[in-house]
Amino acid sequence: MKDTQFKSHAPGFWAHEDISPEDWNSAKWQLKNRVSKLEDIEKHLTLSEEERAGILLTGTKLATAITPHFLNLAHPTDPECPIRRQVIPRIEETHTDPSEMADPCGEDSHMPVPGLVHRYPDRVLFLVTDRCASYCRYCTRSRVVSGVSDQKLQTQWDQAIEYLKNTHQVRDVLLSGGDPLLLSDRKLESILSRLHEIPHIQYIRIGSRIPIFLPQRITPALCDMLKKYHPLFLSIHTNHPRELTSEVRDGLTRLADAGIPMGNQSVLLKGVNDTVEVQRDLVHKLIMCRVRPYYLYQGDLIQGTSHLRTAIAKGIEIIEGLRGHTSGYAIPQFVVDAPGGGGKIPVNPDYIVEQNDQQTILRNYEGKTFTYPESSPIETSIEGHL
Repeated sequence: MKDTQFKSHAPGFWAHEDISPEDWNSAKWQLKNRVSKLEDIEKHLTLSEEERAGILLTGTKLATAITPHFLNLAHPTDPECPIRRQVIPRIEETHTDPSEMADPCGEDSHMPVPGLVHRYPDRVLFLVTDRCASYCRYCTRSRVVSGVSDQKLQTQWDQAIEYLKNTHQVRDVLLSGGDPLLLSDRKLESILSRLHEIPHIQYIRIGSRIPIFLPQRITPALCDMLKKYHPLFLSIHTNHPRELTSEVRDGLTRLADAGIPMGNQSVLLKGVNDTVEVQRDLVHKLIMCRVRPYYLYQGDLIQGTSHLRTAIAKGIEIIEGLRGHTSGYAIPQFVVDAPGGGGKIPVNPDYIVEQNDQQTILRNYEGKTFTYPESSPIETSIEGHL
């Protein structure tokens, strides 16, 4: 793998503070030194008026916390930096569009047990924590994540496990939150082992942004523990190619070497990754990290996030710009999580020009058209074979 595409960001701004490599590479040090207060953020970044006001006014909606590793990726003076737009609050968060909701995916209405979302027939979402290493300003669960809003996550562990034991159509459990990999190895293994013992649960998935926000957490010990619970899948979350540093790549390599298939889920964000060029760079770097691009999400209708959302047409444009210009293995599925709890709906460019009983006319990525004849039933006669 070509190292020139994966820059290290250790220790960056913190170098003049004599941070040792041992501290910098420690997940505990990274978490202990997360940047959250205005005065600390201003030591690292020259803030715009919109950012400064956002930090002061949005603290009761979603906490601000940024790991040193991730903050190092931010441009020190440009407020339109794609890293800053993801984790630095802005005053626009105080504006709520009439279409926006506290729970746009309708999770609360699909909870048979607190903390367990059962929307699809054969799979459930298990919310195991309300904390993350850093907080994304477009978080779809900002109503419960970070511990500062009025609504709290109150997962009923024993009830959730009992529900899963008694609900035999469930074969797939997705651990999310918050971020499950923020839990200790012991706590995470306790959850995995209990799920693994349920006969009808065929596999477990983990959704996490820890490999991006806190790659120091991806230790050999963690990977050794996880690989005991195969089949186990990991969905990471990265939105911009700058996030894929050498430290992140190394952590993803350890996970891949442990036999854990990984897919990436991106959120389409205005000013972050809403161009074909950025998305192409991102998916190519993901493939080099042995992560398959999985989903590209249209931004959910979270309260206070209209400044980060694009039109659905932008996502279709991006997928069309990727198709034919890179491997199909590198192209994510663009989806809209239907407002109110309808689930994920795939949205694709229209490659069918015309269709009838005789033929389908298709266009390719270059705009050229091709005709595919539709099969006609073969008529046979017994007499004809006598």
